Amino acid sequence: MTSVNKNGASSVEALEMAEGMYRDVATELAEAMEGVRRGELAEAKAARAAVRDLRAALQLLLEERNRVEKLRREAAGVVEGHTLDFAAARIEIGRRLACLRDARGS
Repeated sequence: MTSVNKNGASSVEALEMAEGMYRDVATELAEAMEGVRRGELAEAKAARAAVRDLRAALQLLLEERNRVEKLRREAAGVVEGHTLDFAAARIEIGRRLACLRDARGS
């Protein structure tokens, strides 16, 4: 089960896009840090911008990952960490209805 976000992409696609953005910005940051180590002060500004972008990409990545995990749990019938046993629930409902019928006298 996947959901479609406001941009028309599924949660899985959005997660993959966020991971790609994260890798790209991490590469830019590594290149900027290498420039700073070589003494290129202009790269310090680029490094700061890359860190900001990396933080935003990481936040997007985590949000999408949480959304996908929630959808997977819902698709598997997991609620609050427990799998729902529909067969047992059906039996219990039938048992309770039988008790109500017996109590009513019919």
